[in-house]
Amino acid sequence: METKYIFVTGGVVSSLGKGIISSSLACLLKARGYRVTIQKFDPYINIDPGTLNPYEHGECYVTVDGHEADLDLGHYERFTDIQTTRANNVTTGRVYQSVIDKERRGDYLGKTVQIVPHITDEIKRNVKMLGNTGNFDFIITEIGGTVGDIESLPYLESVRQLRWEMGTNSLCIHLTYVPYIAAAKELKTKPTQHSVKKLQEVGIQPDILVLRTEKDISPEMRRKIALFCNVAPEAVIQSIDVDSIYKVPIKMHEQHFDEIVLRKTCMPVEGEPHMQPWLDFLKKMDNATETVTIGLVGKYVELQDAYKSINEALFQAATYSDRKLKLIYIHSEKLNESNVDEKLSPLDGVVIAPGFGQRGIEGKFVALKWCREHDVPTFGICLGMQCMVIEFARNVLGLDEANSTEMNPTTPYNVIDLMEEQKSISNMGGTMRLGAYDCRLAPNSKVAEAYGATDIRERHRHRFEFNNDYRQRFEEAGMACVGENPETGLVEVVEIPGKRWYIGTQYHPEYSSTVLSPNPIFRSFINAAIEYKKEKK
Repeated sequence: METKYIFVTGGVVSSLGKGIISSSLACLLKARGYRVTIQKFDPYINIDPGTLNPYEHGECYVTVDGHEADLDLGHYERFTDIQTTRANNVTTGRVYQSVIDKERRGDYLGKTVQIVPHITDEIKRNVKMLGNTGNFDFIITEIGGTVGDIESLPYLESVRQLRWEMGTNSLCIHLTYVPYIAAAKELKTKPTQHSVKKLQEVGIQPDILVLRTEKDISPEMRRKIALFCNVAPEAVIQSIDVDSIYKVPIKMHEQHFDEIVLRKTCMPVEGEPHMQPWLDFLKKMDNATETVTIGLVGKYVELQDAYKSINEALFQAATYSDRKLKLIYIHSEKLNESNVDEKLSPLDGVVIAPGFGQRGIEGKFVALKWCREHDVPTFGICLGMQCMVIEFARNVLGLDEANSTEMNPTTPYNVIDLMEEQKSISNMGGTMRLGAYDCRLAPNSKVAEAYGATDIRERHRHRFEFNNDYRQRFEEAGMACVGENPETGLVEVVEIPGKRWYIGTQYHPEYSSTVLSPNPIFRSFINAAIEYKKEKK
């Protein structure tokens, strides 16, 4: 069959959840046996989110092939169990860079390079790239930003052209907001009407409307919206607030969202999607009564999206262990010797968050020393693992000035350092280890027990490494290097075998945790926290 292209646009306001709607549709189509993928087009001029501040953009997600991507790709993977790549996330910066490179090479034969057709052609080429592989029945393309934004116009023009070229092999879903005015006790449809008119002004007629709302929208109001927006009444669907994003696919299916998409792309509608494993997860989530309390120590804790994948991985693991997750954010800049006992003693487990730079680092050392000495289940991720190494060097090996050369380039004890071959590279991106790498685990380690394997593959996003010159001293003092890259010998996992659960990973296991396949190391950590809670009682 020919690949079908579904475009998801948004109106009225940003942050309505285009990524969740796209992911939910992909989840339902996949559950019907179709081969599906999702891609995100972001209208900002940065080349990728790798250099964006979490305060600006939230988490930077990393794909298996080492692309630094928008956090929506994390939702795509969690909802579908599909691994995304560089091809699934394109920014305006990449589009313009590609067009300018072609112009410099002379590919345009001296023609004047313009938004139309050159930029739009490049966008269309990127949209169709995944379809050209022949691996997918449906490609869902989410257009970032909001209809009416000046930055989104080239994308919308590209969608308009593709709709004409593809006919019934394409579809547009428009997500809008129906606000509730509390003073008037009324839902208002005018913002949706204006948003659709904006879309129609650029030549795109939506096929399906998804209405984000906090209150139930009556059938009469939905018919009114259908009438004013030229959309079939049955194709006006509401997406009402739910207590978990993982309920959205079920709510969408109840309104025949997936069936409408299939009919409008001239596909057969047969039977029901196989959603039983998903429903089993939701049942566990709703039936859990006991809690497990985890503290997340980091410097971006006031931002709900900065540690999005870690939050979701912890939530998934807790759900599979029949627990509600109580996640407590602890600002590492505000943590010190005088308040650490008060902050950490109520917790069942502690995660030391990843990150870059000096800010908040001393608070992480304070937390790790307390957790190590009180034998609390502790999980260090990326910089969190490096902090475990530095704290151990200072307080167990007696190397008071031990540090990472990222924090102190002149430290006499560079237990975390750049490798020799990286030191001559001046381009920051050039020294980064990005994407999935093999890791070999020590057979009798806790981490190998968690994975049920000794050969694993996880994703990285870091520049500095454990310095193997110190490896013997660490192991003799009780911190075991239990995971390493089989090609380079670089240390990927450390643990203290004498503790309940004290493990640090140089990689980011949260990136590969999904609803139906929660990452094993998170499950092991949560189970250790549950056991510790029982012991405390």
